[in-house]
Amino acid sequence: MTLSVVAVQRTIDAEPAGVFDLLADPTKHAVIDGSGSVREVTSSAPRLALGATFGASMRIGLPYRVTNTVVEFEEDRQIAWRHFTGHRWRYVLSPADGGTLVREEWDASRLSWPVQLVLKLMGFPERNRRGMEETLRRLEAALDGRAGPIRPTA
Repeated sequence: MTLSVVAVQRTIDAEPAGVFDLLADPTKHAVIDGSGSVREVTSSAPRLALGATFGASMRIGLPYRVTNTVVEFEEDRQIAWRHFTGHRWRYVLSPADGGTLVREEWDASRLSWPVQLVLKLMGFPERNRRGMEETLRRLEAALDGRAGPIRPTA
């Protein structure tokens, strides 16, 4: 049993630099998170970079806290972070007609089998796919000014 990589993508009417700037600002993660699990960033540098860490208050059923570490970073192209279980959240940006093709990935290929089993029983990876589709929608809304009062979902 392996969860592997779940990916969704969307073309967003914005330049890669603008998309990347939003993703590299951890204080915006609760605003764009479509899963409803990110409540707030509790500690961070103002802009992420390779090796940077940031803490977040989370909730999936019960509240918890995580510390993430940026493990991949290529300005305006790619950023990824992981926390203690080892899975990675990755964003890959490519210039495209009409803006930027944004690919969000949840990479669970490094997880141990017990963690994979627990996540599978909790409805992942399909649960992630739905949340990621909503994240890209919210990312687009935030970039084009339609975001309004976006709040983390329940």
